[in-house]
This record gives sequence, C-alpha cells and structure tokens, in this order.
Amino acid sequence: MPVVVNGAMCKCSFGTTPSALSVIPKSRVFASNAPIASISDFVPVVNIKPFGQCLTITNPAVAAATAAKLGVFTPVPCVPVVVAPWIPSKPTVLGVLHSEDMCMCTWGGIIKIMFPGQFTVL
Repeated sequence: MPVVVNGAMCKCSFGTTPSALSVIPKSRVFASNAPIASISDFVPVVNIKPFGQCLTITNPAVAAATAAKLGVFTPVPCVPVVVAPWIPSKPTVLGVLHSEDMCMCTWGGIIKIMFPGQFTVL
C-alpha cells in the first residue's frame, strides 16, 4: 500500500473533478522527492482543495441555490468542510497517509486517494 505524497490526486464522491492534495513539508520525510502526507493533512483549502462543483443537496449552499431556482437542482462551487483526520484503512505506520485511507466531508462526501503521487519508497 503506497504512501501518499504532495500532489497526490484526490476525489470526493460528491465533487465533479479531482484535486491535488497539498502537503506542507513539516516532517522532512520524503518519498520520490516529495513530502509524505500524514493523517493530519486534512485542512480544507490548505491541504484538501475544492473538487469543482458540489453535487449534494445536503450542502446548505446547494440547497439554497436549488430553492432559489424553484427546485431545479443547482450545484455550487465545492468548498470542502473536513473536520476530522483521514481514516486509516488498515493498522500500519501510525500517522502516515496511505493510498487506501479516506476522510469525510461534513456534507456527506467521501474523499479518497485516486493516485498517491508515487509508488516506491527507497
């Protein structure tokens, strides 16, 4: 299971486009010349960038836009609302983000890693 590094591609189940994970090199641990992500790299807009348009009515902004258009479903720009760290998929090295870990957006979206940014660690 590859570790995730800066620039890894993520996808939200309610977003229209993938986005790149941004990792601030605070730990000075690198793989493939990129900083390794930790499960605490979940800060919206800083680490987890928007995913295009948000497609869930549980997002109050989508609900308001849909109500304003008299019930015609109206997506709005995504602004991730993640309040908890990434959820480890398996008990492995504690704190390191792996390609099968996930996190949750407050509006119900599941954020997963599509491409970890690298596949080998030397």
